[in-house]
Amino acid sequence: EDLEHLLAKDDQELIGDFSKAHLLQTVQGKHQDLKYISPEMMVAVLTGQFHSVLERCLIVDCRYPYEYEGGHIQGAVNLPLERDVERFLLDNPPDPSPEPGRRVILVFHCEFSSERGPRMCRFVRARDRAQNRYPALHYPELYVLQGGYREFFRRFRSHCDPQGYRPMDHEDFREQLRRFRRRSR
Repeated sequence: EDLEHLLAKDDQELIGDFSKAHLLQTVQGKHQDLKYISPEMMVAVLTGQFHSVLERCLIVDCRYPYEYEGGHIQGAVNLPLERDVERFLLDNPPDPSPEPGRRVILVFHCEFSSERGPRMCRFVRARDRAQNRYPALHYPELYVLQGGYREFFRRFRSHCDPQGYRPMDHEDFREQLRRFRRRSR
């Protein structure tokens, strides 16, 4: 029984295709089944501290367009709906890394990384699993940004473009919020 527990724990430390350990140091998050990184770790990635082993880091901002336009992490792509993520990530999956040892990672977030970001991370993993023969994956290494854009902006505004923060429930965008909530169901 102890050996089974140890093996299960070891599996949790491996990326989705079980080929290697996670590259980035993870922290506790709201959802135990997901891997979270801190805002500091996100900055380490943005500033090139992992450039020798990272082929690409795609930051997936799951907030609604009006939130994204009010300010986002530099280099982030805005994919608020499942169909957007499917088109962008899964309809044309990446080729395997041309250089052995180099990785492609995805980092998901929303305003607080409590609902939309984690939900989209799970969606990508489920669709990726469905498209591939287990345990192979197009995107084996997925993370969620702890604290979401709100916390990242509060601590690392200089890595945001523009350097602003527009909350989901901003009073000037109530109609857009209503429209997006209907579309995302």
